[in-house]
Amino acid sequence: MIIDFHTHAFPDVVAKKAIPMLSKKSGNMQPFTDGTAKGLIDRMDENGVDVCVVLNIATNPKQMQKVNDFAIAVNSDRLVAFGSVHPDAPDALDELCRIKEAGLKGIKLHPDYQDFFVDEERMFPIYEKAAQLNLITVFHAGVDIGWFEPVHCTPQRLAKALPHFNGGVVVAAHMGGYMLWDDVEKHLVGKDVYFDTGFCYSRMPVLQAKRIVKNHGADKILLGSDLPWSPTEREVDFVKAFDLQKEDEEKILFENAKRLLKI
Repeated sequence: MIIDFHTHAFPDVVAKKAIPMLSKKSGNMQPFTDGTAKGLIDRMDENGVDVCVVLNIATNPKQMQKVNDFAIAVNSDRLVAFGSVHPDAPDALDELCRIKEAGLKGIKLHPDYQDFFVDEERMFPIYEKAAQLNLITVFHAGVDIGWFEPVHCTPQRLAKALPHFNGGVVVAAHMGGYMLWDDVEKHLVGKDVYFDTGFCYSRMPVLQAKRIVKNHGADKILLGSDLPWSPTEREVDFVKAFDLQKEDEEKILFENAKRLLKI
């Protein structure tokens, strides 16, 4: 079984504009799907992927409800869609309740796109409410290659924010902080947070990844790809390069996700 905990899809009309725009912004990066839900499922079928978590992001307050309407519409056994809230939306806490009532299992927050630092005090009520509702919170963590500095979710800042989740499930994408893996080892390894492997194949030193898995624990690592920007099968290859015992490899490839998603 394979569960990819980090993918993206857009409404069909939006995908036609979003994928070329995001590709150009990231240096003409090649997409591996057309950005639609159908395109994602087609890619899953081609590569034997059973379930994908689809991470949606409300990049401004006005689109927040529409983003979550899309998540609710595509949510299924194979596409486990997460919602999102925007910190500047006056009804963000109410929207968290709507996300929960609709049966979604988590939210995605992107501090760079949503213009907040992860340890800002104004975010704490959102964190506390998400945890209270048993919603998983996934952060884009570390550098975003299509964004200017400053980095809004550094390992140091995320470590300061974690206590405000009161034990709720938090996932730091890109192995805890893209391109900031030395700081991940200093500030996040061993803490109550999950890492996903999204966009790490051929980019993160394998020896460092293996060390993080060893010291953080395979039970807190999730397979992620960041489709359409990195294909699941390459991130599976990345995990297999860790040379783990079969039990620990299966934890990363699907067991941990099954537990968190209650599949």
